Amino acid sequence: MSQVIVLDHPLIQHKLAFIRDKNTGVKEFREMVEEVAMLMAYEVTRDLPLEAVSVQTPLTTATCHMVAGKKLAVVAILRAGLAMAEGILKLIPAAKVGHIGLYRDPDTLKPHDYYCKLPQDLSERDVILVDPMLATGGSVNRAIEFLKERGARTIKVVSLLAAPEGINAVHSRNPDVQIYVAAVDSHLNSHGYIVPGLGDAGDRLYGTK
Repeated sequence: MSQVIVLDHPLIQHKLAFIRDKNTGVKEFREMVEEVAMLMAYEVTRDLPLEAVSVQTPLTTATCHMVAGKKLAVVAILRAGLAMAEGILKLIPAAKVGHIGLYRDPDTLKPHDYYCKLPQDLSERDVILVDPMLATGGSVNRAIEFLKERGARTIKVVSLLAAPEGINAVHSRNPDVQIYVAAVDSHLNSHGYIVPGLGDAGDRLYGTK
């Protein structure tokens, strides 16, 4: 579990309570998912390298620090990852964006892919892979496979919630990948949903069933 970082900042936990609440409406749910993703991005990008720069202030010259040209890519697992990607892009608007379309078979719980569009220079970028729910781990592992096939070397998974089963599944196949979550929940039920969880993130984001 050393590769799992639980972000327990009070603001993240406060907003997560509203996200879990079944009575939270679509608009508020979507806004809070974006806000939590943006807050999580502060920690996900904590290790970005800095370089000293000289800045002319209204009074004098100051030595300041700026991100040292590190290239980033935000990759969303469709469709639920879109809102998290939007939140992170508010903080890092210059990042390139990728999309991976996956759906989970309701009977086998296995992922099936239907779309993949990624930046061509993944080998030069740190990749932030976003999906609100890390449940069985099947979709995330398939997405990581896509990314590595296309040259990605540094990948961080960012999810609102994770189940222990999903964490173990990802790290059994991809021990080099760090996982950032707002909470690790108890377990998966027989349908592969995280308990206590928040329901189906995609349906709650877009008002579908």
